[in-house]
Amino acid sequence: MTSSKSPRLFSNGLTAAAITSFRPREGGLSARRFLMIVGPCAAFSLLVVVVAPWIGSTGVTWHHVLAGISPDREIFVVARLPRTLFAAIVGGALAVAGVLFQALLRNSLADPFTLGVSAGSSFGAVVAIWFGLETAIWGIPWISVAAFTGAFVTILLVFFIARTGNALPAFTLLLAGITLNFVFGALIMFIHYAANFSQGYLMTRWTMGAVDTADMQTVARSAPFVIACFAGLLWLSPHLNPLSAGEEWAASRGVHVRRVKHLVYFMGSILTGAVTAFSGPIGFVGLIVPHTVRLVAGPDHRTLIPASFFLGSAFL
Repeated sequence: MTSSKSPRLFSNGLTAAAITSFRPREGGLSARRFLMIVGPCAAFSLLVVVVAPWIGSTGVTWHHVLAGISPDREIFVVARLPRTLFAAIVGGALAVAGVLFQALLRNSLADPFTLGVSAGSSFGAVVAIWFGLETAIWGIPWISVAAFTGAFVTILLVFFIARTGNALPAFTLLLAGITLNFVFGALIMFIHYAANFSQGYLMTRWTMGAVDTADMQTVARSAPFVIACFAGLLWLSPHLNPLSAGEEWAASRGVHVRRVKHLVYFMGSILTGAVTAFSGPIGFVGLIVPHTVRLVAGPDHRTLIPASFFLGSAFL
């Protein structure tokens, strides 16, 4: 008489065989496959960044720019080039943050603003405008300082509200983020109602999100955060593959689930806060770009993260 052992069910109701059928491939990633996926994305992003500053309502010629002839040089160097570089940084950061939060929450509708970081940033900026803090400190606008402070406080609030012991459950994380989104949204509406006309105009303009006020200092201030987080995520990306299939599956594959989830949460939030503090909230990029890359290149985070960064840069 033979007995069959029933398959083990994980907490998400799936068997190990079912999870294996849709989880990303865990084998070694060849350099050829990496270059085949990421290389075209990087080349396309570079092409867009090179071409975009030359396109606008006022035509400029390359020989005038190189020769330093005004106003062509001023238009290119002072206005268009910083905006293009900053837009590339913002688009790449938001796209990567979208990848991270979709993996962390195991929710395909998650984006960089799901956990309330953007709302906290907007609240900080709106408060600064309301109190008339339109000057700068150490060359950084008070509005951007307040926006980054609001984002940072929101990151900590969501983390401590959602944390259960040493765990960071996806459900409570999502619930805490959505709750703070609504709270900050209501406070922003109240302040907007109480503000005068000029303040209300500035608040509306900031909360719409834009890159048209960026200069090279803005690029220099936001780039270090993005570069540091991006480098860390390239190292962390192999652990996101099993994590996206479920915590129990990831733990069975040797992933330190708690540590990885904490790192993913803070890196994704810092990416979002570092760019929205200067650009304001810019939606859609962090939702649509990861899905587009995933359809073309597959769900392997080792290629999904860099490819999303480059396509997000080109998209914005």
